[in-house]
Amino acid sequence: MAAPLDDMFSFCVDPGKVSTCVDVRFIDNIKGKGLFAKKSIKKGDTIFFERPLVSAQFLWNALYKYKACEYCLRALETAEENARRLSGIPGLSLPHPELCRVRPELHQACPQCQVMYCSSECRQAAADQYHRVLCLGSSQDDPDHPINKLKDAWRSMHYPPETSSIMLMARMVAVVKQAKDKAPWQKLFSHFCSRTGNEEEEIAHKLLGEKFRGQLVLLHSLFKSALYDEHLSRWFVPEGFRSLFALVGTNGQGIGTSSLSRWVHACDALELPAQQKEQLDSFIDQLYKDIEKETGDFLNCEGSGLFLLQSSCNHSCIPNAEASFPDNNFLLQLSALSDINPGEEICISYLDCCQRDRSRHSRHKILRENYLFVCSCPKCISQMDELDVTSEEEEEEEGEAEGETEGDEMEDEMTDV
Repeated sequence: MAAPLDDMFSFCVDPGKVSTCVDVRFIDNIKGKGLFAKKSIKKGDTIFFERPLVSAQFLWNALYKYKACEYCLRALETAEENARRLSGIPGLSLPHPELCRVRPELHQACPQCQVMYCSSECRQAAADQYHRVLCLGSSQDDPDHPINKLKDAWRSMHYPPETSSIMLMARMVAVVKQAKDKAPWQKLFSHFCSRTGNEEEEIAHKLLGEKFRGQLVLLHSLFKSALYDEHLSRWFVPEGFRSLFALVGTNGQGIGTSSLSRWVHACDALELPAQQKEQLDSFIDQLYKDIEKETGDFLNCEGSGLFLLQSSCNHSCIPNAEASFPDNNFLLQLSALSDINPGEEICISYLDCCQRDRSRHSRHKILRENYLFVCSCPKCISQMDELDVTSEEEEEEEGEAEGETEGDEMEDEMTDV
């Protein structure tokens, strides 16, 4: 039996099964809620699969010709097309093309605005959920359309590498506007953690930079002009818009898809004679070197989404679970990194592997600046009594990373268009 629409498990693939495995509990006023195991979970087990309430491709990512399904973010290029574009080698041919799972013959465009979907099912799902409100029709390329003005303003404020998108907020509004029964959707969005006024301002500052006050006012004006709805009037007043902005900035989960990556994984699973395996590995190694030289680190179709159950997972510097996107779309898989006992909190890491290996001081600096909290996980507590002084070398590395301007990053990325 399906979970009610406003249930915490309602977007999981098997909500009934998931609800017997995990539970969402309130911890305290600082950490808020957390996800806990109700029974033993073994290392490597899938804890759940979950679809987002809403998701959206990053605007710069789409502009740079990273082609993704407008609904599920599945990469639309074949692995070979993807490899040719990223490497800058037009005549490149991939061995074992049959391992690519992209099916261009199934792709469909919106009849009105021509945005692309990976299947008729995704096109219909988008139309049913939000696209009727956001479809630009023949105005898709009109710079004066209110939604295009909103997109352009966001791109002028939030350069790559992107961490959020104004279109995630737009889709939240569109979902409620299209819904016949608006209350369940409004309740779903209310489940996401909220922030105080000062914290909301910090998040806006982080996303928009030094000129965030003026930029936030401009975004609010454009957002209201493009999408206003009386049923959501609280989201369109300045305070409500700032709260919505903070909600997306705090809870948005990055989503990355790649047809090339899926092809590489399929190649890794091939059972081949040793010499053929070595030749294939060598080909792939050289391909990634060519891509690194031509494109750098921007390999995937990238976006973000709001995942109801996954958003309950708190951070730990020694996580016992991790999120991934194994189906090359927005379907999130939460998997156990270690055995998890009944009653134990299920935690993910907001830091990448390299960041988790840094000192407690450095980890806390990253978490304070980007997520506005101080970590009290077992690893951090155990290091509290240790001499925790960041080395001069680490401080220099941090200074170099902070000194890299967004403008430089945008200039590097612009060479890939």
